Amino acid sequence: MFDRKLKILLVSPEVAPLAKVGGLADVAGSLPKALATLGEGELAPDIRVALPKYRQITGGRYLTDFPVSIGGTVQTAIIRATSLPAKYQNYQAQVPVYLVDNHHFFDREGIYAHPDDALRFSFFCQAVLKMLPQLDFKPDLIHCNDWQSALIPYYLHELAEENDFYAHIATVLTIHNLQYQGVFPPEVLAELGIPAELFTPEGFEFYGRFNFLKVGLVYSDLINTVSRTYAREILTPEYGAGLDGLLRRRQEDLTGIVNGINYHEFNPETDPRIVQNYSAQTPELKKRNKPALQHEVGLPLRELPVFGLVSRLVSQKGLDLLPPIIDRLLAEEVQLIFLGEGDPYYETMLKDFARQYPDKVSTTIAFNPILAQRIYAGADLFLMPSAFEPCGLGQLISLRYGTIPIVRATGGLADTIRDYTQNPTYGNGFVFTEYTPEALWDAIKRALRVYRDRPGEWAELVRQAMLQDFSWAKSSAAYLELYQRALAKRCVPAN
Repeated sequence: MFDRKLKILLVSPEVAPLAKVGGLADVAGSLPKALATLGEGELAPDIRVALPKYRQITGGRYLTDFPVSIGGTVQTAIIRATSLPAKYQNYQAQVPVYLVDNHHFFDREGIYAHPDDALRFSFFCQAVLKMLPQLDFKPDLIHCNDWQSALIPYYLHELAEENDFYAHIATVLTIHNLQYQGVFPPEVLAELGIPAELFTPEGFEFYGRFNFLKVGLVYSDLINTVSRTYAREILTPEYGAGLDGLLRRRQEDLTGIVNGINYHEFNPETDPRIVQNYSAQTPELKKRNKPALQHEVGLPLRELPVFGLVSRLVSQKGLDLLPPIIDRLLAEEVQLIFLGEGDPYYETMLKDFARQYPDKVSTTIAFNPILAQRIYAGADLFLMPSAFEPCGLGQLISLRYGTIPIVRATGGLADTIRDYTQNPTYGNGFVFTEYTPEALWDAIKRALRVYRDRPGEWAELVRQAMLQDFSWAKSSAAYLELYQRALAKRCVPAN
């Protein structure tokens, strides 16, 4: 369609390694790098990134500043520049990053959960659009991610009515988790400069409140989410979080692309955070990481199946399935290593497991990426019994490290993990479907039988898992096709 490189601006509230709360940051940090090195640069778009400059982000070269009207006041947006290094084999590139700085909105502890988040992220969306002509960068497409950037398609539509610079810029909105929508009291409309007549069920109203994500779903050219199964699931009342009706109306514009992981960062062959490096060609070396992990978390050094769980500790992650089966599981010769933080209820529950079974359970309540890597490398099995999972990165990382996932067949878990019991030739994990403790227990027993009774098969399963390819190579090409579809939908001429 184009006889030149596409110009893409990816906008996200968090981008690893600059600012991270969850998996969104990993995606927003990895996808631009993959796009920048696509085809070793031959097919790569001109991809740039924008995010707020939170207090934790240091540095950034000053580029420009300008006023933004918000909440009855005028705030100054300062645009700073940094970059993300990208590498593919011997090809290297730098991805430009624009940091939207404002002392009042972003120089504070924590990224989210502030009482003025509606103003903060509306300011961010407006500043991203206002900076473009000042930087002399007109993207062909803006890729928005989650509710914090979902007002951009609306503001872009309004600006295009007055300024030709903004005409023909296409938009894609990615839903990373539909549960998080940015819902606020209707009073924020006036503060955000949004006309009251748009506050209707067909427009921005959501059960009497204002919904950032709904605005993006109404105005973006195309919508996608982070797995094919989740794209189907969110069309239903069970998973649609109140937006399934709107999503069904836009079903032709909705697609799913499975996330990848950064194979340079998550590489057991070179990972400096683990005790013993290994690969799919030397999987037998993996076992040397187990005693080091046991020692680090204070468990007895024994040769037995070790289960790992690295997760946000929230209800979505299926943690409520564990109490009914924990006694049966720990009656077996096994160990469990938990790492995560989140809901105090689940934090207490996992700490109680460790107190009741000090020789069999270790619980670390923290965000600790180094220990996470050692769990991926040192454990034998990885638990992800999620109630729902838009994509999931844990199962992809565990495959990369030869740690066999036990998952529920939902969202991206259904798209990436094939049940070994059903198909030993192509299976790469153990899958259960019903969201019940008994179904999880059945999957665990099936995994333990193979581990204990058929060690040759288990070794081949580990090798098979490590040979899976869930790098960004395929996914980045799919995103490039999605961008081209969005541009075709707008019938955008090359400028």
